[in-house]
Amino acid sequence: MKEYGYARVSGKDQNLDRQIDAMLKAGIKRRQIYMEKKSGKDFQRPAYRRLMKRLRSGDLLVIKSIDRLGRNYDEIIEQWRILTKERGVDIRVLDMPLLDTTHAKDLLGTFIADLVLQVLSYCAHAERESIRQRQAEGIAAARARGVQFGRRKKELPPDFPELYTAWRRGDMTGAEIAARCDMALGVLYRKLREGGVQVQTAPRPRR
Repeated sequence: MKEYGYARVSGKDQNLDRQIDAMLKAGIKRRQIYMEKKSGKDFQRPAYRRLMKRLRSGDLLVIKSIDRLGRNYDEIIEQWRILTKERGVDIRVLDMPLLDTTHAKDLLGTFIADLVLQVLSYCAHAERESIRQRQAEGIAAARARGVQFGRRKKELPPDFPELYTAWRRGDMTGAEIAARCDMALGVLYRKLREGGVQVQTAPRPRR
């Protein structure tokens, strides 16, 4: 039997140290811990796929908590089935001692572990859906109050008509006007086109 660990966080700015420390304390060698910073929306993750190729019947997979395995309720259940039933791999969830297939190998023990897994996975999935709904409701309420999201739209300056006249005369280039307006040349041209002005895609030469 070989023992492996799997640690995952969703964002690149998140830290794996807490999960790794827990696995080292549980006796997993650092070189046997597969780590990655990937979303848990599915199981098409590079480190997890490498781990799956390494796991053999009788091996032990250790994770800190069930949501480190994944975040989709149905996929967690399916992956648990593949690992334990098809691959013959044991799983130990450090934050939930009941989810340890190395104990109680009889029918009742297996039933209890599977039941706890389904309840926990469902609760985690329901909580994420609730958070997503609250976020959507908060955004909708903020928009109803007039709150603007995203980058602020740049507007043309008050003296733009004079700048545009100078550009038409050839006294200024498009790049110079864009700099005066504090916007990219392409953004300037797009705003002109939105206003019904036909412009060249290259700066007009000086006379």
